[in-house]
Amino acid sequence: MENKELIKLAEKAMKNSYSPYSNFKVGVALLAGSGKVYLGANIENASYGASICAERVAAVKAISEGEKVFKAIAITCSKGTACYPCGICRQFLSEFGDLDIIVSEDGELVEVEKLSNLLPKNFSAKDLE
Repeated sequence: MENKELIKLAEKAMKNSYSPYSNFKVGVALLAGSGKVYLGANIENASYGASICAERVAAVKAISEGEKVFKAIAITCSKGTACYPCGICRQFLSEFGDLDIIVSEDGELVEVEKLSNLLPKNFSAKDLE
């Protein structure tokens, strides 16, 4: 799947954001190893710690459907600026591969970066051995 297609799907997912507190809407399209795409939007909560980022929403949907390898994730946000995954999402996603992070701004591709470049020396299963 082309990066532009993933960006368009991420923009579609952003429409489902529940962000009444920050008004910062985020949408993602996660390309799994199977070729299937999972969409996610951020979901806020009055108890801020109960909020969940769009990246983890899509990843949890994919994992619950049996996916264990991710190839790429396109990220878009309502502020019209480039959005990158937060630290928690970077760590969470690193469990499932060194995927491409596709960053867009106003629907246009800004950058494609490997997750390992955004999160060098991540904590992994090797650290638990």
